[in-house]
Amino acid sequence: MSQLDDAVVRYNKLLETGPFRDLAWADALHQKMESAKLSSGGRLICPFLRPNFISRRQYESMVKTGESLIGAIDRMEQMVLSSPALLARLELLPAEKMLAAIDPGYQALEVAARLDTHLNNGSLHFVQYNADSPTGAGYADALAELFYEIPPVKEFRKKYTLAKVGSRKHLLQALLKSYKQFGGTKKPNIAIVEFRPAYHSGQSEYELFRDFFREEGYAVEIVSPEQLEYRNHTLRKGNFEINLVYRRLGVQEFLIRFELSHPLVQAYRDRAVCVVNSFRSELAHKKAMFGLLTDESVTAKFPAAERKAIRDHVPWTRLVAAGKTTYEDRSIDLPEFITQNRERLALKPNDDYSDLHSYFGWEMDGPEWERALKQAIRSPYVVQERVESVRSVFPLMSFGQLEFREMQVDVHPHAYLGKVQGCSSWLSTGKTGFSSAAGIVPTFILDSKA
Repeated sequence: MSQLDDAVVRYNKLLETGPFRDLAWADALHQKMESAKLSSGGRLICPFLRPNFISRRQYESMVKTGESLIGAIDRMEQMVLSSPALLARLELLPAEKMLAAIDPGYQALEVAARLDTHLNNGSLHFVQYNADSPTGAGYADALAELFYEIPPVKEFRKKYTLAKVGSRKHLLQALLKSYKQFGGTKKPNIAIVEFRPAYHSGQSEYELFRDFFREEGYAVEIVSPEQLEYRNHTLRKGNFEINLVYRRLGVQEFLIRFELSHPLVQAYRDRAVCVVNSFRSELAHKKAMFGLLTDESVTAKFPAAERKAIRDHVPWTRLVAAGKTTYEDRSIDLPEFITQNRERLALKPNDDYSDLHSYFGWEMDGPEWERALKQAIRSPYVVQERVESVRSVFPLMSFGQLEFREMQVDVHPHAYLGKVQGCSSWLSTGKTGFSSAAGIVPTFILDSKA
């Protein structure tokens, strides 16, 4: 049994025996979550009663490999911006291409990003790069503060050292550095721009960021796109003049609702406001980016460390289309290959903000898979080689009773200006569709005490 497996068993046993069988501490934890705005749509964002543990070796590997991969993605984006043929392979909408052509006025292609990772003992696979409007870091930081002090964790810390991996301060530093490169000379007024539906209940993660930025001395407002005005070379919400936008809405999500004449786009085009992430981040956010990265004819001149990170840690991916491509150095007919290899392939929409579904071949029969392939050829989809999911047993309180469930664990390292700084973990059933037993858990680096 590995050190992490042993730690999980020890923690879960703590809850089954002794004083922690009385779940008064769990009730108190849930009340603290409510008061700390750690709920969304009326439900807690973390229904679980233990953190996710990763080893120091795993974390260091994730940092080193993740940063190499981000370097490769940045390199590929620069190539795409100067190559219409490569750009076509990302399947951007015409409006997305127009936005990507605008220079944002600072260096980084993604100021904030998130890698979605399957981390299993010695293996590490990146299955997605969220470069548009990554979430989770604010919730993870706040949950880590709460969980570190709950009674079972305090008892657990007598045997193990737990290190928190926070992100909020790194995000603020990255925003300010980008603003300075943009040419900003004064202390910026910051707008966190996100959709705020009328039926909005519960809290937004970005209220946590707003409060943190205000504590650091910045004027900050959460703004819906409908509230923005642009006049006299100034973007504003009412009397609040905006210098720096932290964009918390997806590009495709934005374009479904607004024209390119929107005040945010006008101000961005005129360099009247610094927008982070820029609209160029959509290039990397498309899942087809992994199709370019795993095509060795495109990456042949990349640095050796970046090519190794891709080869060892990124699953083979291709944009779904009729025609030939390569797999393991051999030429294949892509639709035929997809049909014949259902058990080890997944079909995923090229953009998360579409209403299209993902299809996992190993969960489907032949006719279902053929129907999914027809859908994937009609719409922008990628095919991706299967990566084995990571599962672990987590306790949760269900109707006042302690319950243990095996959950799929996805670890999400968060990166700012290309540097991995902290991570969050997402637990799910592993099935598509909504489940109440899903949510973020805090992530701690675990070491044995000497």
